[in-house]
Amino acid sequence: MEEYNKSSVKKARLNSLLTTLLDDPILSDVPKNPTFADVDTLINLELGSAMRISVLKLDGTTLDVIVMNSATVKDLKLAIKKKVNDMEQSSMGHRHISWKHVWANYCLSCHNNKLLDDNEALQNFGVRNNSQVQFVSYVMTKESRRHSKRRKHRFFHGLNKRS
Repeated sequence: MEEYNKSSVKKARLNSLLTTLLDDPILSDVPKNPTFADVDTLINLELGSAMRISVLKLDGTTLDVIVMNSATVKDLKLAIKKKVNDMEQSSMGHRHISWKHVWANYCLSCHNNKLLDDNEALQNFGVRNNSQVQFVSYVMTKESRRHSKRRKHRFFHGLNKRS
C-alpha cells in the first residue's frame, strides 16, 4: 500500500509541475494535453526542421499547423484534421466531421497552385515556413479520381439557352 501512495504522490507532483509549465506564456503554443509527437514537432520547429503553416478556412478564420520541412500534402491534410478535431473536441465535445466529404469537395491551394497530389512534397508547391494555404471549392471526378471544376446545377444549364 505504501508503494502505491508513493507512486500516486509522484504522479500528482508531476501533473502539478506539468500544469505549471504549460501555464507559462513561453510555452503557450504547447497543447494542454501534449503527446510526444506534439512536443517533438515543436522542438523541430524551433530547430528549423519544421514549418508553421497558416490555413485560411472558408469562414475567414485561420488556424496554424506545424509539419516537417519534408512533409507531403497528405501530411498537411492529416495535421489539419488533427488540429480541427482537437479544437472541436475542446470547445464543443465530440462532433463528427466527414473528412472524406471535405476532401471530395475542397482542396488546398497555395499561391494559386492547387495541392492535388497527396504524395507531392509541399516545398514543390512553394510552401515554406509561415506560408498560408487556403481551402478552395473543388470536386473530384469519379472517372479519374482527380479534381475538376465544380459545376453547380448541371441540369439547369441547358434551360437558360433560348432556342
